[in-house]
Amino acid sequence: MKLAEQVIAGDRLALARMLSLVENDTPQGRSELDELFPHTGRAHLVGITGAPGTGKSSLVNQLAYAFRHPIDGSSPLRVAVIAVDPSSPFSGGALLGDRVRMRDLVGDPGVFIRSMASRGALGGLARNTAAVAQVFDAAGFEIILIETVGAGQGEVDIARLAHTTIVVEAPGLGDDIQAIKAGILEIADILVINKADRPGVEQTERALRAMLELAKPERIVMHHGRLAVLSYQEEENEAARVWKPFIMKTIALRGEGVQELAQAVREHGEHLRRNGEWQRRELERLDAELQGLVQAELVARWRERVPEETYQSILQQVIKRTISPYQAVVKLLEK
Repeated sequence: MKLAEQVIAGDRLALARMLSLVENDTPQGRSELDELFPHTGRAHLVGITGAPGTGKSSLVNQLAYAFRHPIDGSSPLRVAVIAVDPSSPFSGGALLGDRVRMRDLVGDPGVFIRSMASRGALGGLARNTAAVAQVFDAAGFEIILIETVGAGQGEVDIARLAHTTIVVEAPGLGDDIQAIKAGILEIADILVINKADRPGVEQTERALRAMLELAKPERIVMHHGRLAVLSYQEEENEAARVWKPFIMKTIALRGEGVQELAQAVREHGEHLRRNGEWQRRELERLDAELQGLVQAELVARWRERVPEETYQSILQQVIKRTISPYQAVVKLLEK
């Protein structure tokens, strides 16, 4: 039996092997992913991002537990967790320590946790995060939680990948306008104030609500792989309305507010399917992924065709300021 077939059949060892092949971008991994791709498109991808210190890992742990043990009588969902950790710029290694905070999930056959090193990729995700998510999707996991690096205000790439984006804030981590900066607030489908037992939670909530009011009547969405503006719609037809972000409070270490957050995630997924937004986000996600793969492949083929000595020679001309970088690009493309 092929590795892809074993993954679809639910073999966890085969799944672990497949994830390693795909994460390392091996030829076998690409081939097996081709076999898996027709079985994807069913999972709900949930991105969790926010600044360091907001308690994202603890929240992901509790959120996965909530999906596995719902209190509203609904069926437990199979949950995959992709935790992206920053890589050292010196050794290239990563601590991959998120599993330490996810001990509540150990031994649950309906949960699979995969830590990934960012390997220098910007935007909060690793280069092959989308491919790893596709493997989990094909393996039958219904919810895929993707926790970003947590580098702060530049992590908007998750909006290109996830159906639902959760932005996590916490009281006392900065001034009231911290969340406004660099677009991280605008990508949120759900805003979570974690560590809500800390002083200043009311001030943080007021600041976030004021920012959402300022954002009216606009909402930032993905369009052709780029962030674009969409107006909030106050329509009688519920299916036609654009989602207005929730603001929720949690205390992840005690599990407080997490079941309500899980319900909000389910409601957002239902909203996306009801008004056709799910299909649009899938289109934009695959469009962005395809463009990224095309760019990477073109650069790789170009580097194969340009001799290293030619590249280094032109680079030296740029260093000596005899040609500009734009002139260097023209020369290199001519080669």
